[in-house]
Amino acid sequence: MEGNSIIIATLVAYKLLLLGIGFWASRRVDSEGDFFLAGQGLGAWTAGLSYAASTSSAWVLLGFTGMVFTQGLVALWLVPGIFGGYVLTWLVMGPRLNAETRERGHITVIDFLVTDADRWARLIGLLAAGLILFCFVFYIAAQFQAAGNALTEVFGMSATEAILLGAAVILIYCLLGGFLAASITDALQAGVMVLACIIVPIAALSAAGGLGAVMDALRANEPQSYFSLTGSAFGMAGIGMAMGLLGTGLGALGQPQLLNRIMAVRSQTERVRGAAITIGWGVLIYSGLVVLALSGRAMSLDTGGESLFFAAASAYLPAAIAGVVIAAVLSAVMSTVDSLLLAAASAVSHDSGLRWGTPKRALLMGRLAMVAVALFAVGLTLFAPKDIFTRVLFSWVALGAAFGPAILTRCLGWRVRGGAVFCAVIVGFVAAVIAYNIPGPGADVVEKWGSWALGLIILAIGRVKHG
Repeated sequence: MEGNSIIIATLVAYKLLLLGIGFWASRRVDSEGDFFLAGQGLGAWTAGLSYAASTSSAWVLLGFTGMVFTQGLVALWLVPGIFGGYVLTWLVMGPRLNAETRERGHITVIDFLVTDADRWARLIGLLAAGLILFCFVFYIAAQFQAAGNALTEVFGMSATEAILLGAAVILIYCLLGGFLAASITDALQAGVMVLACIIVPIAALSAAGGLGAVMDALRANEPQSYFSLTGSAFGMAGIGMAMGLLGTGLGALGQPQLLNRIMAVRSQTERVRGAAITIGWGVLIYSGLVVLALSGRAMSLDTGGESLFFAAASAYLPAAIAGVVIAAVLSAVMSTVDSLLLAAASAVSHDSGLRWGTPKRALLMGRLAMVAVALFAVGLTLFAPKDIFTRVLFSWVALGAAFGPAILTRCLGWRVRGGAVFCAVIVGFVAAVIAYNIPGPGADVVEKWGSWALGLIILAIGRVKHG
């Protein structure tokens, strides 16, 4: 009971803090640019940490940890892919993305994408808005589901009530403070996550008797496939599995909620510092979660995998500390929804190209879109449950394949005809969705790499030669 009381008190305090940030940020929202891009005034720490938190919440804390726990070292192929995404977005795409946003006054990454699209710009905007809304409903549902799973795991609280309350709080501070509020709360979330990913793994490793004892227990009890970098697959199937996991990092190159952070940084110097902060954060997070997963497996901790983090906190930390960690991480998982809701809202009110009459009316429609997307995602969470890792990866990979090739090539200086950009977006998305629904490592490679290859081929064909 002591632990439950602490969890509830921490949850309440955290939610009140988020609302306070929303009210504070609302005073700094005077225009569409302020609401959706914080007036391009983010510093390195806010941008770097909020990017990190937006790219790595429920699916990392719960999904990645569960995958290492259940499947072994094959899951580590995700790590170089994720860090490759960090480098490409911040350091390769970032310079032009940030500079052109300042020069031309872009509000969203779709503005950047359609700059040279001429008469195709509106069609591409409509298509992009539809894809973003479709994918983010699944992504948001995964965050809500993660929170519901955790509450059930920890103290049997009604997941339905908790999800509805959490969604309401997130909606309020997003509606008030927009992108600035979301970025500050996400930076706070990133700090909470990194502390939790130090404390809980150290406690689990200590309970297991140290790293040597963990490895001895795993060697004695686990099959050889657990230590293989291709899992239980061999030959081309093993290579396909590894390549499929590695290719997950490509998804970062097409995520509006991530690229918006880079667009919003106040200077190129701050952008480089933001990149270093994101990468350093990732090193701490992934190292801690691998240690946690292996320690939990060595001790045969009774968990389905995706609940490992909360089960370990409850088992190996004093009740007071466990309560704070669980509640803080739970709130952090749910607050990732803010960035997704903002991207969905900007897709409706700005990217779609629909004429709303006045800027204030456009903002109103964006806010109404937030509410609609959140309600639909809550319904999906409650009535169509699916594992977190799968649901997030579907959205991540499909959006990455749709937008990533076109945004990357434009950052590299390509000028491509609007019709080719439109086709590349459709073909990349459709190829990823079809491959996603076909089992096997071969289809996984097509989903992650083949969809990108098709998009790049179309863009190369439609490229306008300079001079």
